[in-house]
Amino acid sequence: MSGVWVFKNGVVRLVEKQQPQQQGRGEAMAGGRRKALVHTPSGQVVSSYAELEARLMALGWERYYEDPSLFQFHKRGALDLISLPADFSAFSSVHMYDIVVKNRDSFRVVDA
Repeated sequence: MSGVWVFKNGVVRLVEKQQPQQQGRGEAMAGGRRKALVHTPSGQVVSSYAELEARLMALGWERYYEDPSLFQFHKRGALDLISLPADFSAFSSVHMYDIVVKNRDSFRVVDA
């Protein structure tokens, strides 16, 4: 992955270098390769937020609706928070890996 680390409001995050052609539908460019988030039990690529929300809700995640610019999930009894951009076309490999780390047995990131 390439990009720039940005420190803003006490949070450090990696802003990925944008490629000339925007990737959409849950695919991101990292190191010149497209990435896809796969739901491991079904083997299906996550292709929309509606599909991702259904998978996360089945795992016990609850949706937060406070900030319309973000798609957020919290797991009751845990400190974990998943924050995603409201626009699915901005869903990047950084977001995918965040989901994988918090749901190791249910998701994985693969080269598309």
